[in-house]
Amino acid sequence: MQGKFALLPMICGIALAGCIQVSAPDKPIEINLNINIRQEVMVKLEKDVETLITDNPELFPQ
Repeated sequence: MQGKFALLPMICGIALAGCIQVSAPDKPIEINLNINIRQEVMVKLEKDVETLITDNPELFPQ
């Protein structure tokens, strides 16, 4: 008798597997690329600051 009840959850799982529907989203996927822009700005700023310090050592005493 237990063998019949052990198969019941498996049979229900297989029967419900056909009811799942997958559809494409209504809106397109958006990818945010702000990270790359920030990195470029930081590198440019670092170069500008380095040039300012080397050109004006009297402004930044050690």
